[in-house]
Amino acid sequence: MDVGKLDNASAATVDALAARSGEGKVALVAGATGLVGRELVRALLLPSSAWKLVYGVARRPPDDDDDDERYRFLTCDLLEREETMEKLSPLAEHVTHVFWVTWASQFPLDTQECCDQNRAMLSNALDALLLPVPSPAIAHLALQTGTMHYVSINQAAAGGCHVCYEEENPRVGEEVHNFYYALEDLVKERLGGGRGRGGGRRIASWSVHRPGLLLGSSRRSHFNLMGSLCVYASICRHLSLPFRFHGLRRCWVEPYMDASDARLVANQHLWWASVVASSTSSSPSSPSSSSLSAAAADCQAFNAVNGTAFTWKEVWPALAAKFGLPLRADDDDELVSEETSYSRLMEDKGAAWEEIVAKEGLRPSQMDDLANWAFLDLVFQFPAKILVSPRKARRLGFTTTYAAMESVLYWVDRMREEGLIPS
Repeated sequence: MDVGKLDNASAATVDALAARSGEGKVALVAGATGLVGRELVRALLLPSSAWKLVYGVARRPPDDDDDDERYRFLTCDLLEREETMEKLSPLAEHVTHVFWVTWASQFPLDTQECCDQNRAMLSNALDALLLPVPSPAIAHLALQTGTMHYVSINQAAAGGCHVCYEEENPRVGEEVHNFYYALEDLVKERLGGGRGRGGGRRIASWSVHRPGLLLGSSRRSHFNLMGSLCVYASICRHLSLPFRFHGLRRCWVEPYMDASDARLVANQHLWWASVVASSTSSSPSSPSSSSLSAAAADCQAFNAVNGTAFTWKEVWPALAAKFGLPLRADDDDELVSEETSYSRLMEDKGAAWEEIVAKEGLRPSQMDDLANWAFLDLVFQFPAKILVSPRKARRLGFTTTYAAMESVLYWVDRMREEGLIPS
């Protein structure tokens, strides 16, 4: 399929495409080329899927064309209001579900500018999609944020953090500029429902999904953990460098953050959208279904994590073996180094990555397309634990789990299949 063909279509043409979706569910995935967005699109387009039409939205076209007749990709910069209104408003009478799995990363986290920019981007999309007032077609909006909902970076540096968080834990504070709060407040204001400020008459249901360290494959993700690890391992092998963990020793030996497989997060988005749809179309027949229906009637937040604690000390030897790197797995002194950072160690390795791409016949890419060394430094040197509980989602019936080791090795294989890293 020519992913650009929809961008040049007239509004009437777009309406005609959407109308062919019939009475079924129509999804719009904002951030369709990102780590979770790609998995959402894959799941929505499964042959067994009941979704009639899927729109993917991102600033740049995907790496691969999807020839499924149910898929339509729109190139759109959601920060540009006029462009967003032009591209999305023709879909407003047809899109029933919005999956918001994107964010703007031009400004540092915990800044007012980051809050303002991300709020503006979501506001532009909602203005376009809620045009058919008072009865827009949207039935549900799934908002993806993250477990940094529970922590301020500055607060973490001061050591003022809990160890394990539930969804009902209070926000860090009104003085903290966390753009996740800005997005949740905007959804509550525009769609209604929920508790506290802004909750009123509900236009559509909504949910919030909070992953931890996302594990997936994309060249369009700013915080790409797997891309960073795989590029680092590939360069170590290419240049015969030691494959060391450059971070704090306590981050090496203790569970510090939760992993979130992109497949799990996508499945959780779809699971809850399905629960909400079922609760509005049928009456409960048992106490358990009554409880679930009551939960679906409210606007819920869910931690979206693999569900099993892990340490990098456990994962590192398996990752090294995957890349054929020698490792003395029994000697932490050889494996862990707190003396330098990935940002300094890898800043001059761009040419080495270009050599690897050429030698292995990989998809053309620059090192920074896949790796974010500042992010890797943040993860491996984070001063406080951010561990969350997945019990709420499990209690309501979401049973998907992954072991971190399983996720890491799976995504190495996926990136190899996609020609992004060496075999």
